[in-house]
Amino acid sequence: MVEISESNGITNRILLALPESTLGRLRSVLVPMVTEKGQILDRVDGPIEHMYFVNRGLVSVVKTMRDGRVVEIGTVGVEGVTDPNALFGVERAVLETMVQIPGTAFAIKRDHLRREMARDGILRAMMERYARFAYSQIAQTSACNQLHSIEERCARWLLIAHDSALSDTFTLTHEFLAMMLGVRRVGVTIVANGLKKAGLIDYVLGNDGRSDAADIAQLA
Repeated sequence: MVEISESNGITNRILLALPESTLGRLRSVLVPMVTEKGQILDRVDGPIEHMYFVNRGLVSVVKTMRDGRVVEIGTVGVEGVTDPNALFGVERAVLETMVQIPGTAFAIKRDHLRREMARDGILRAMMERYARFAYSQIAQTSACNQLHSIEERCARWLLIAHDSALSDTFTLTHEFLAMMLGVRRVGVTIVANGLKKAGLIDYVLGNDGRSDAADIAQLA
């Protein structure tokens, strides 16, 4: 992983909510890093050695089916940390985590975080609350995938991505968004065109000139 300067500010909401005394102890074991699009942080059945507090960008929690199709079932942004269940006895990754929108994160060894939780009740309570939140978000995404239209699901995803990208503009392909939502690419293209005509988003062709390589900007 590529390290970044610790002079970069903390925007992760879990870390920001911690008392200064707790954060001060964590600083010595937090490793700031740059995350790259498509980077795999955890592989299914692989050991969970590190956890990642997202500081900017978005990480997708994905399920790969037997036929190779990949569907996003959750996201981790600036509000959270990857694999919170690893703090409560789960040793290996149940799902794959992949960087969707590049940015920055703070990596920490799982054992270091568990050690700090054992000595700090506030930190433990914070992580327990986040684990419950993460589970509820996965359940919410599952319900949305069943009950909501493509337009609603796409709009929800763009809003989540916008909040964690910390920018009005971020790179995203129609093809990749379609894969994450579990729909055909043409469906995402139609929805994106409709949102653009409504003045809610704007996008331009990517550097390779293909229609599926777009910079999506959230305007409203």
